[in-house]
Amino acid sequence: MTFDFERKQRIVIIGGGPGGYEAALAGAQLDAEVTLIENTGVGGAAVLTDVVPSKTLIATADAARAIDDAGDLGVQFFARGETGKPLKPEVAINLHAINKRILALAGQQSEDMRDRLLQAGVRIISGHGRLEGDNAVIVSTGLDGTDFDRLEAETIIVSVGASPRELPTAAPDGERVLTWKQMYNMTSLPEHLIVVGSGVTGAEFASAYMNLGAKVTLVSSREQVLPGEDADAAKVLESAFTRGGMTLLSKSRADTVVNTGDGVEVTLSDGSVISGSHCLMAVGGIPNTRNIGLESAGVQMQESGHIVVNRVGRTSVPNIYAVGDCTMLIPLASVAAMIGRTAVFHAMGDGVIPFSDRKIASNIFTTPEIATVGWTTGEDAVVQKIDLASNPRAKMMGVKHGFVKLYARRGSGTVIGGVVVAPKASELIFPIAIAVDRRLTVDQLARVFTAYPSLAGAITDAARSLHGINMRGF
Repeated sequence: MTFDFERKQRIVIIGGGPGGYEAALAGAQLDAEVTLIENTGVGGAAVLTDVVPSKTLIATADAARAIDDAGDLGVQFFARGETGKPLKPEVAINLHAINKRILALAGQQSEDMRDRLLQAGVRIISGHGRLEGDNAVIVSTGLDGTDFDRLEAETIIVSVGASPRELPTAAPDGERVLTWKQMYNMTSLPEHLIVVGSGVTGAEFASAYMNLGAKVTLVSSREQVLPGEDADAAKVLESAFTRGGMTLLSKSRADTVVNTGDGVEVTLSDGSVISGSHCLMAVGGIPNTRNIGLESAGVQMQESGHIVVNRVGRTSVPNIYAVGDCTMLIPLASVAAMIGRTAVFHAMGDGVIPFSDRKIASNIFTTPEIATVGWTTGEDAVVQKIDLASNPRAKMMGVKHGFVKLYARRGSGTVIGGVVVAPKASELIFPIAIAVDRRLTVDQLARVFTAYPSLAGAITDAARSLHGINMRGF
């Protein structure tokens, strides 16, 4: 492969999800000639069928829950009956209207992202991309897949995402047995939703539909909801689910799911059968890496189909990068976006900071939300947990459950991680993420002013509680 340095560097990106989108903007910013190939719409599945729709659904469910909880604050909703006596009205859920708004919002977000790319000078092609060696991409743009174009590039970035994993014994039909992509086709609230899978996707949908008023059963093959997450956080969430009326089935594995015509039957590995109206299969994702020329280009893959990359998104082929859920990195939209920018900067010789797992701030959008950052284990870590029940702002808001937990390195007092379980934990984790990224000490974090009263005050309270860690040793 030869390079012509008399012209702009040509970058071809396959897939317009968060990683591909950010990579395209970064390339345009550095004056590269960028072409983005996307077959569904800018933003990809994350914007059109996954992250944006699901979080919009959750925000709607939280609004419905807030109405129900308002009575605890002394705010009551009544209508006058025929006798003049007050009647408590029911909260009506119009799922058809909710899903219509969700899909419209997702479509608008996709269009906004497309407009921004065009304004930046990115060329967008609607079609499917396939690698031809290590320096060209074949694009099929016709409806029948017969129209082809060949694009040469110095740098190729693969950002093809992932699709819902489907089990042969529980095949989704789009009517009663559903993947998370198909949930927005429902026009009425399910009478009884059975969610198979207690990871992030399963927990989020179970939480949302419970708050919308549906009967929900969550089937988990593990001992706790959200396996692998902070045990204290999982306990708070399980307690919230139980209080909301959800049925939790731990250490239970679904063998088969059958559409009975007017409902579903889920058979567990112990032989018991659960009947419901609908079933959501939330059992992970499969990378969309088949038949796009990766193997013939020499790109190293895992048996699962995920692309192996290093800490700047580079594959085993020097000028081919990969970002997002199609790689072996943590499948988060924020990670995809960060690696997308990093990959382009690295390819074009700009300064980059290699990706580090310990800096990732992630959030689970259940009620309450669960946010984490950095290292939350280790023998040399000292932990301080502040329950929100003692926080004045939490009391004002009627928040009774949740906490802030800080992890600091024994001796130096450097903040190395944190967990927040609270409303809008996704916002509260940011100052802790800054502390982790900048290697601040607990004393430095404690000296930062927070408004009073505020939920953020629990963060500085936890930091102040760790003062003298280097002297006392805990």
